[in-house]
Amino acid sequence: MKEARILVVDDEPQIIRFLRPALDAAGYEMLEASTGADALRKAATLAPDIMILDLGLPDMDGKEVVSRLRAFSELPILILSARDRESEKIAALDLGADDYIEKPFRIGELLARIRTALRHHGKADRQVARIESQGLMIDFEHRLVTAHGKTIKLTPKEYDLLAILARNAGKVLTHRTLLSAVWGPAHVEDTQYLRVFIGQLRGKIEENADKPVHIRTEPGVGYRFSDTGA
Repeated sequence: MKEARILVVDDEPQIIRFLRPALDAAGYEMLEASTGADALRKAATLAPDIMILDLGLPDMDGKEVVSRLRAFSELPILILSARDRESEKIAALDLGADDYIEKPFRIGELLARIRTALRHHGKADRQVARIESQGLMIDFEHRLVTAHGKTIKLTPKEYDLLAILARNAGKVLTHRTLLSAVWGPAHVEDTQYLRVFIGQLRGKIEENADKPVHIRTEPGVGYRFSDTGA
């Protein structure tokens, strides 16, 4: 039995030929679509577990696919694109994509990102009450955080910031997303403010704030909470 169904949306035949045997060998069932319209139809009717989406499609921009899909589905979306501009990454992530990998890519990294997205999507469905990761424990019900058995005192904003990152573990959250969620829409441009709070959080929860293992920086884009150390 296959582990999961993956909908690959790409109009480059060579990408499809490359991914099919790799995904099959990893135990996944691969579905394919070469247009945005076909991708949305198959996402709605074939019940895939995750979508791998190219941004450069013949009938619509991939970001529009993300936007339309999010109107009816929380299906994990992994962007796989040759577009390397930060603005493209940020726009896709702000619209609801879960992760972003640039072409050319290594199949090992892609498979790791797929596993992470599937694992955390399943956890989100179960409404996890706590997360334990490499000595860090976050108890969402009691708003309690400990590191290596020691209670960590966080301000309300520090806790809210950590909680949204941890609840979306493995997913890149943009500066705008974090600022809007924690401080409100009026603060979406206050990226320096966010850096200060991230620095304070790292100083409290990381063993070495200069080499963080829990809160990872995605340069120019945002932050990602890692519960695997990778």
